[in-house]
Amino acid sequence: MTDRFFLNEMPDLVEENEEDVVIVGSEDWLMKLLLMPYSAFSERLKELDWISKKLYSLSVSLSMSLFYHVNVVVETWGITEQRVADFTLYSGTLGTAFLQFKAYQVTNNEVDLKLCSEIVKACDFASSQSRDVTFVCGRPGVCALGAVVANHLGDDQLQTYYLSQFKDVIKIPKDLPDELLYGRDGFLWACLFLNKHIGEGTIPSDYILRPLYALLPIDLKWIGAVVNDILKNGRALGVKERCPFMFEWYGEKYWGAAHGMAGIMHVLMYAKLSPDEAEEVKCTLKYMIKYRFPSGNYPSSEQDCKSDCLVHWCHGAPGMALTLIKAAEVVKWKRHAHYLIVIVKQGVFGDKEFLEAAVNAAGVVWNRGLLKRVGICHGISGNTFVFLSLYRLTGNKEFLYRAKAFTCFLLDRAHRLISEGEMHGGDNPYSLFEGIGGMACLFLDMTQPTDSKFPAYEL
Repeated sequence: MTDRFFLNEMPDLVEENEEDVVIVGSEDWLMKLLLMPYSAFSERLKELDWISKKLYSLSVSLSMSLFYHVNVVVETWGITEQRVADFTLYSGTLGTAFLQFKAYQVTNNEVDLKLCSEIVKACDFASSQSRDVTFVCGRPGVCALGAVVANHLGDDQLQTYYLSQFKDVIKIPKDLPDELLYGRDGFLWACLFLNKHIGEGTIPSDYILRPLYALLPIDLKWIGAVVNDILKNGRALGVKERCPFMFEWYGEKYWGAAHGMAGIMHVLMYAKLSPDEAEEVKCTLKYMIKYRFPSGNYPSSEQDCKSDCLVHWCHGAPGMALTLIKAAEVVKWKRHAHYLIVIVKQGVFGDKEFLEAAVNAAGVVWNRGLLKRVGICHGISGNTFVFLSLYRLTGNKEFLYRAKAFTCFLLDRAHRLISEGEMHGGDNPYSLFEGIGGMACLFLDMTQPTDSKFPAYEL
């Protein structure tokens, strides 16, 4: 099993040293990083020169620094002469645009925002014939990010263009699956992203009209209609008293975040659900908790219930942990005028069981999550977000330390391990989900951990 991950030999917790001392070339450099006060560590992550000099030498070039978003932009945008072969957020150029948007959120530097807009424009042209309808792998990601960036730039004309493309041009096929990367759940996330960053109602989500959606045109893309379809399909395969929802992707009943129940439940919890629907989500998650592996890890699918080997965001404990953390948030309820109860702050029930299960899953990530890959989909960078998310929810500094520890491991060893062939740099080595684009996004989030979000998953 250890052929998938490095043994975690870092201390479970260390007392930080008040003195900011790092010895270049020391065999104990990882430990020195762990001892560094978090405030100093966070500031150092913002310094490209520090990372470059400490890891390599004073003469190292910018392109050798695998640990900062500038390198990703140079490799995916500058060197390619701004030609877009793969526009997607997952493995292509839109991931670079998303990284630039994250950089803007952290630095408030409008140069990052303007470059992001230019990259999105190129992705818009490259995706014009795409029929994929999700944020991560389709044209909705281009239009949604483009509209949000245009809103920040104050460009009303450009924002109107992207929103009209999103609402009027993108068509949802009847035979679409329900999962996150290629299905309805991924389109729903794009809708929710727009509403969060531009304003509620940007994509209509009025719960009151949902009972009437069955009478409306099939390509109607209001949030409620998409939610209705997901719930209906989940019930068709689920068992009411056992697991209310179940979903298939290519004939497999997946559990994970990318293609299965963890991802679908996660996004549904950001939408407005009735109390009965929220109860169905709750029961589905409790079913998954009940049938997890004795180790605390989760099966990749309903059919594959004996292979306890994947500890990835896409399959296994990390993606499920993020979903459970969302479920553990406290819910506030408010009665809509003369009609239905809706969720004001999304979540399930704030049930203690969900938080305990999330912490248990995070223990699996700590012990088996130093994967031999760097990305966020199935790599160390993605697994680190589990600890950041738990820290945001609980304020427990042990989780912040563990996020810092995984980040320090990447800083100290990723470049060498990739060079020596001991770690996989990703099929698309500069991409957001497979390569160092995701690692760069993590480093930016580590500078403001209370505002951290797993890209294209947490809102």
